[in-house]
Amino acid sequence: MLKLNAYQLKWIAIVGMFLQHMLIAWSGIIPAVLRFPLYAVGGVTFPIMAFFVVEGYRHTSDLERYILRLFVVGLIAAPFHIMVLGLAMGGGNPLVYPWLNIMFGIILSLFVLLMYDKIKYRAVFWLIYVIIILPVSFLFFEWYFIGVTMVLLFHIIRNEKARRIVPPVFTGAAWLLLMLMFNVDASMDIFMAYADFPALMAAFAVVCSLVSLLLLGYSGQRGRKAKWLFYIFYPGHFVLLALVGLALGFIDLSLLGF
Repeated sequence: MLKLNAYQLKWIAIVGMFLQHMLIAWSGIIPAVLRFPLYAVGGVTFPIMAFFVVEGYRHTSDLERYILRLFVVGLIAAPFHIMVLGLAMGGGNPLVYPWLNIMFGIILSLFVLLMYDKIKYRAVFWLIYVIIILPVSFLFFEWYFIGVTMVLLFHIIRNEKARRIVPPVFTGAAWLLLMLMFNVDASMDIFMAYADFPALMAAFAVVCSLVSLLLLGYSGQRGRKAKWLFYIFYPGHFVLLALVGLALGFIDLSLLGF
C-alpha cells in the first residue's frame, strides 16, 4: 500500500477543496465534462482535515492558542466564503447558504472532544451531544452534524485500523442518507445551479468513504514541516476565487448590500 505522510495528505485535502470550490465559484466557465470529478474530489478534504484535527488535539501543547488560530482564520475567510459559496451556490442569494465556514465547525468539534474527555459521566455527555450539539451543528455549520460526528469518531474509536476506516465510511453513508431523507433535487433554491446535484452528491459521498484508503496508507510521519500551510491557504483560496469571480461577473456584491 502507498505510504503517505501528513504533509502529503494535507496537500491532497487542499487540492480537493480548491477544485470543488473552483467548480462552484466558476461554474459558468467550467466544461460540463469536468463537473463530476471536480465536485467529487472535494470529498477528500474534510475527512482528512478531521483526522488531523484529532491528531492536533491530542498533541497540542496549547489548546487555547490552537482554537484562537482557527477563530482568526475563520473570521478572515468568512466574507469571502459567503461570496464564493453563498452567492455562487445559492443562485445569487447569500441567505440560502448561511452556514459558518469549516474553521468554526472545527472549533465546535474541539469543544466536543474536550467535553468528551472532561465530563465524567458518559450519559451526561451524550445527552448534551444529542440535545444541543447535533441541532446546533445541523442548523449553523457547513457540514451539518456530519462533520462534528466524524471528528468525534476519529477520537473515540481506539483500534487504529478501525478509526481510519469507520469515520470516512460513516461520512459517505451519512451524506447519502441526508440526501435521501430531504429528497434533494434541483427544485430547491440552494441547488438551482445544479440540476444534476443528487448525482454529484452521490459521487462526493463515495469519495468521502474512499478516504479510508488514504488514511490506511498514513505512515504516521509528519513529512515536511508546514504548520501554517492550511491556515494560509484556506482564506487565501477564497480570496482568489472571489476576486476572479468578481472580475468575471459571477459574483454580484449588490446582493450583499454594497
